[in-house]
Amino acid sequence: MKKVIYPGTFDPIHNGHLDIAKRGSKLFDEFVFAVAVNPSKKPLFTEDERIELIKEATSDIQNVSVLSTKKLIVDLAKEEHAIALIRGLRHVSDFELEFQMAMMNYHLNPELSTILMMPDEKHIHLNSNLVKEIARLHGDIVDYVPLAVHKHLKAKFN
Repeated sequence: MKKVIYPGTFDPIHNGHLDIAKRGSKLFDEFVFAVAVNPSKKPLFTEDERIELIKEATSDIQNVSVLSTKKLIVDLAKEEHAIALIRGLRHVSDFELEFQMAMMNYHLNPELSTILMMPDEKHIHLNSNLVKEIARLHGDIVDYVPLAVHKHLKAKFN
């Protein structure tokens, strides 16, 4: 069984993340969202809320699971017997950071590959911070996030 891990904060998951998950899940037997729990970040959604939103948004994808971690992603990947990490790459400006992380992860665990996948161009402009800011200002985000996320964002900002 070939397993890939998709690490991120996912605060919240948006349609760009879902696009990567739908296409990536066709390449691997198991596709695992790893919700990063980083005390230095101040997420809008709790760890449990992010996990539930991902589960709800991906319920139609058979081989997707969700977990959370406070560990180095390479250590999680080893524990989970994953062969690769998958990361979204939206713009050229993302490449430098993603390349740096991929190389560090390779040095920490040469058995682990990193795959950079571009989302569909209709999602290329999305990021979680932008979605939250539009929602906070009561803008229309219905085309950018799954329905469950839309409802939760509206509730958070009302």
